[in-house]
Amino acid sequence: MRKHTILLLLLIAAILPLCSSKPAEEHTSFNLTEILNATPVDDTGYTINEGNPQRIVSLAPSNTEILFAIGAGDRVVGVTDYCNYPPEVVEKKKKGELVSIGGYTTINIEKVVSLKPDLVVATYGNGIENIETLRRMGLTVIAFDPKSVEDVMKDIILIGVATGEKENATKLVQEMLERIEKVRESMKDKPKVRVAHILWYDPIWVSGKNTFIDEVIRLAGGENVFNFDGWRTVSVEDLIAANPDVIIVSSGSGMGGGKDVVYEWVVSDDRLSGIKAVKEGRVYVVDADIINRPSYRLAEAIEVVADLIHK
Repeated sequence: MRKHTILLLLLIAAILPLCSSKPAEEHTSFNLTEILNATPVDDTGYTINEGNPQRIVSLAPSNTEILFAIGAGDRVVGVTDYCNYPPEVVEKKKKGELVSIGGYTTINIEKVVSLKPDLVVATYGNGIENIETLRRMGLTVIAFDPKSVEDVMKDIILIGVATGEKENATKLVQEMLERIEKVRESMKDKPKVRVAHILWYDPIWVSGKNTFIDEVIRLAGGENVFNFDGWRTVSVEDLIAANPDVIIVSSGSGMGGGKDVVYEWVVSDDRLSGIKAVKEGRVYVVDADIINRPSYRLAEAIEVVADLIHK
C-alpha cells in the first residue's frame, strides 16, 4: 500500500511544473490583453493553428477539465484513468462514450492512435518521448507546461484556439480573473499568514516558491514558509523549523482519492505537535484536484485557501 501511494504522489508531482521561469512575485495583477495576445505556440515550440477538431484525446485531467469547460467536451473521445471532472466525464466513461487511454505517465500509445484523433492535448508530464512519438505517427499534438497561474490562463486560450473555442476560452479566463481579483482586493489590507502546503508525507513533499501553488497562497493573502524554488522534499526538522501559522494539505491518498492521509499524519505525528499550526488546530484539507491541477479551477483554489487561512 505504501509503495502504491508513493507512486500516486509521483504521478501528481509529474503534473506540477518544477519552477517558474518568471518569479511569481513580479505578478501584482494579470493583463487580459497580454494573455489573449500570447504567442500561439505550445511549450514545445509547436505552432498552434485555429482548428475545429472533431476527435480530441486529452492526456491529463487538467486538459480534460479545460476542454469541457470551453465547450469542446462533446468532441473528446479519449481521456486518462485519472480524468474525473466535470462529473459528466465519469458518466461518459461508464457509458463507454469516453475511452481511457491509460495513466498519466503511462499512456497507451496504441490506444491513443486507435481513436484516430485529429487533436491530442498533452502536458510535459506525459513525457516528451511519448509526445514526439505521437507526432511522428502523424498526429497533431499540443503540449503544455504551465509554471504560473498566468501560464494556465494562456494555455486555456491556446486550447481554445486549437479547438475553435477561443471565445468560450476567453470568457473562462475572464471569469478566473474576476474571481482572483476579487480575492486579492479583499486580502490586500489583511496581515500575511505564514503557510506551508504539503502534498505528501513519506517523504514530505512541499510547494516552494515560483510554483503556481505558491502563487495560489500569495493571491489568497498568505506567505509561503519555504523559500526554495519548485516542489521538493523536506525533513521533519525542516517543517518544524519553518513553524507555519497554517498548514494546507492536499486531500486523499494520491491521484486515486481515499482517506486524507496527509492530514492524518500531520495531526497525529507527535514530532509535529509543537508547530504553531498544529497546536492551534489550523491544519486544513484542500481538494487535491483543485489545487494540484493547472486548470481554471485554480481560481476556486485561491478562494478556498483565502477563506481557510483567514479564519
